[in-house]
Amino acid sequence: MHFHTHPTMYVRDIQLKVSNLSKSIEFYKNIVGFNVIRQDKKIAHLSANGKTSILTIEQLDEVEPKQLRTTGLYHFAILLPSRKELAKFIHHLMNTRYTLQGASDHIVSEALYLVDPDGNGVEVYCDRSASEWKWSHGEVLMATDRLDIEDILSERNGEEWSGLSNGTVMGHIHLHVSDLKESETFYCNGLGFEVVCCYGTQALFVSSNGYHHHIGLNTWNGVGAPPPSHNSVGLEHFTISFPSEENRQASIERLHKLGASVETEDDNYTVIDPSGNKLLLTI
Repeated sequence: MHFHTHPTMYVRDIQLKVSNLSKSIEFYKNIVGFNVIRQDKKIAHLSANGKTSILTIEQLDEVEPKQLRTTGLYHFAILLPSRKELAKFIHHLMNTRYTLQGASDHIVSEALYLVDPDGNGVEVYCDRSASEWKWSHGEVLMATDRLDIEDILSERNGEEWSGLSNGTVMGHIHLHVSDLKESETFYCNGLGFEVVCCYGTQALFVSSNGYHHHIGLNTWNGVGAPPPSHNSVGLEHFTISFPSEENRQASIERLHKLGASVETEDDNYTVIDPSGNKLLLTI
């Protein structure tokens, strides 16, 4: 998990807007396996280890359903610490009969896809060892192949699922954007990520410290897609964790040179990407 600790720059946590807090808590607790560590009438903070929040869900007063053909969240991805944990999660989903949206072998990782009650995409995955990843000319080989469910389940050894394990982290986020080149400039020339994989002219993946991707970017909702309305369900913001204040300030300076407006908010910095997605920049 050294791709999600110092000295890597990575996505630490995200906040979602939902239409019904109780219904969302039921999903994220009973289906995905989060612990609720803090909650009031409108907001809940969710954790894998019972201490650190990596997902926050907030119910808006005048919420609108998920809007189609807009920018924003494609999915966020929960990274499990081992293939055995993925096997236990698969067995749990089989017992609950919860409907999957997909299951894929990406060569670098093995992943399941589902959606929450508001249609927000959720990926639950485990990585293959980085020593097995194949690189060529600075890009990592990824694909979307059939997932061998039976082979994964063979690693369960009869153990039962009991929620997300302590080693679970926010693995990455995948965003709908309006323009791929503008997004690449913002996330790479500005924030300092590096492109590690391109899918033609419609998607690219960026990371820090040689990970297969911390952020995915795509134009599958259309080039020039508008941002959703402020009170639409979906992404409120996500947090980028920098290894040091020096790294953060260097990124902020580069963002300023690109014309991005970096603001201060609750002792953190915030910035909006070219597609209207909000980021918190923290240490």
